[in-house]
Amino acid sequence: MEHRRRTRPVVGLALAACLGLAAAGGMKESERFPVLKGPYLGQSLPGDAPVPFAPGVVSCGLFTRDIAWMPDGSELYFSVSAFRFNLVFETRLSGGVWTEPKPASFSRDARYLTYEPHVTPDGKRLLFLSDRPTAEGGERNQNIWAVDRVGDGWGEPYVLGGTISTEHAEYFPSTTRDGTLYFTRMLKGERTNGIYRARRQGDGYGEAEKLPAAVQIGTDRFNVLVDIDERFLIVPAAGMPDSVGGTDYYIVFRNARDEWSRPVNLGPLVNTAAAQEFSPALSPDGKFFFFMTTRPNPGTSDRLARGAYMELQEALSLPGNGNATVYWMSAAFLERLRPAGF
Repeated sequence: MEHRRRTRPVVGLALAACLGLAAAGGMKESERFPVLKGPYLGQSLPGDAPVPFAPGVVSCGLFTRDIAWMPDGSELYFSVSAFRFNLVFETRLSGGVWTEPKPASFSRDARYLTYEPHVTPDGKRLLFLSDRPTAEGGERNQNIWAVDRVGDGWGEPYVLGGTISTEHAEYFPSTTRDGTLYFTRMLKGERTNGIYRARRQGDGYGEAEKLPAAVQIGTDRFNVLVDIDERFLIVPAAGMPDSVGGTDYYIVFRNARDEWSRPVNLGPLVNTAAAQEFSPALSPDGKFFFFMTTRPNPGTSDRLARGAYMELQEALSLPGNGNATVYWMSAAFLERLRPAGF
């Protein structure tokens, strides 16, 4: 979606953990990056109730969102906003241990917005949003960019051309197993967004088509996530009649005839009244649902009321301080929402 928000400065260990700024020699042993082993950064797997993902590492008090995994789960990419920086960070499983997050190779120029990473299901390409100029001396515009896999890293960034990146604003790429690209576009001069799809053709894409009204839900919608087998979309939408909060996650199912179901609200476990929710993701195997939310932590206001300054500072470096946080939960509930006939 359009990125015009201001982010709150957050101090303390959270900044070091998320931005990789903590040189081990200058910090206490307890403040060094933790040793994380095993799948999903060594986190205990969630159940049916959502919990913050990797507290203190990914969900650490900064504005964090946009989870993307390599297909084998060995690399994680996520977005971080801090002050005027909007960058993609990466952590890798190396020697059985997850590395301290650092800016990804394609996200080291803090002059430009780099956000919304997405790894294709085959692991050969990573797509992302950037407003960097597409040509030397050109104007800044939000486009979808890509890097191709080279060895165990990524090649040089290039903009997706053809019918994908245009004079309009395009963002939040998401792809299926067969290479179909879903994304959001805001036409120049307009104030609402549309959801588009482009089928893969050779090394590029065919004509980008705007999806039917059944998908263009609410008064506005954006940041659509497509299931790897194109069975459903997760659509963050505003202005829906059954909305729990300002922006909620909805699921829209697709059948074999390329027809779309009515939208179904993901419910109060995911959508909250005092929050914004607009960045969904799935684990590569589809078993876990990740989502960004700005839901508050009730303990923060309690600590403020008590006047406990150090307690408040600690609370502001944890998930639920009003900045975006990544939560995760079992994705099994999504199929239970499928309407009959889809």
